[in-house]
Amino acid sequence: MTTPLTETEATINPVKAGTEHQTKGDRFSSFDVNDFSVPRGKDEDWRFTPLRRLRGLHDGTAAEGQRAQVSVDLPDSGATYSELEPTDERVGRAGAPVDRAAAQAWTNTNVADYVHIEKDAVLDKPVTVTVTGAGEDKVSYGTLVIELDTHAEAVVIVRYEGSGAHSDNIEFVVGDGAKLTTVVMEDWARDGVHLSNSHIQVGRDATVRHYYAAFGGEIARSVPHVRYTAPGGDAELLGLYFADAGQYFEQRLLVDHSIKNCRSNVLYKGALQGEPSKGHESRDARTAWIGDVLIRPEATGTDTYEKNNNLLLTEGARADSVPNLEIQTGEIVGAGHAATVGRFDDEQMFYMQSRGIPAAAAKMLIVRGFFTDVIKRIPLESIRETLEEKVERELENTVL
Repeated sequence: MTTPLTETEATINPVKAGTEHQTKGDRFSSFDVNDFSVPRGKDEDWRFTPLRRLRGLHDGTAAEGQRAQVSVDLPDSGATYSELEPTDERVGRAGAPVDRAAAQAWTNTNVADYVHIEKDAVLDKPVTVTVTGAGEDKVSYGTLVIELDTHAEAVVIVRYEGSGAHSDNIEFVVGDGAKLTTVVMEDWARDGVHLSNSHIQVGRDATVRHYYAAFGGEIARSVPHVRYTAPGGDAELLGLYFADAGQYFEQRLLVDHSIKNCRSNVLYKGALQGEPSKGHESRDARTAWIGDVLIRPEATGTDTYEKNNNLLLTEGARADSVPNLEIQTGEIVGAGHAATVGRFDDEQMFYMQSRGIPAAAAKMLIVRGFFTDVIKRIPLESIRETLEEKVERELENTVL
């Protein structure tokens, strides 16, 4: 005899808004390093990162830390620089650390560097912040806050250089109607290790153009987080990186659309070249790009797009590209994402070689053109020239 099945209704317990880890935008954050567990290789946020090469910046085993050398070059008027206590109300407003490395940097920071752009000020030259590592085999920590008051306009360059291991938190607080163009350059010596959390807070009708470039260092891991506070915000994040054998670059970004009628655009491009003939420890070039865009139910009228392109120049190169788009409302202007990882385009190579250009020269032309799409968007000619020179220098040492 067959026993009849008894059907029962499913019990559904709705998850309240803001529940921890409900979305990428609701991930846990804290200023206290003890609130975070030590990262493991199987953790989603760390699964690409070579933890054994971080020199203890993530697990508390780092050498005793110190303050990195920070120099600030300001225009004659409209901007000021000061050193603040971490407990100052102007520090920590844009967001708290979202991982243990950033919380460890916060816990070990005694002084925050604060750059303030006055209301309605339009700066006649860039603000340049130079962070120099503590030295070979040494560790440093830092906190940097860049604030633009209402309707201010500024260009801010943040340059990292020198040796050592460095971990920091950066805040960009952009007031209503303000316009910020910022360039972050990883220009470390070859032994540099840098872990960075950054929070970009975009006010009503504010505009942010954030450019990121990674060429130097052994490891550079950047975790930017964009958050809007009122309608009309416009954020654009563009980046380029060129990884050689023994280098690892990671960008793990989040654009959190929780406000209606805001815009974002993300474009990162990277090239990688390994040296298979070298020893196992230093032969591979590795990059990881994780792009998260969240459109919450209340973020109607959102317009967003993200793209990451990677060009593998040689053997011994690996790029992981993971675009994620989470949409919780259909009332948007547009949303999309794309990612590519590949070698030289056969049609482009054929076209140039058929016109007498040697294969090696053709490949270099393709690499230059590959990066041009990002470099040409940077409004500062001096920065464009600097990045073009860095690409040329990489190509001079290429193993193509």
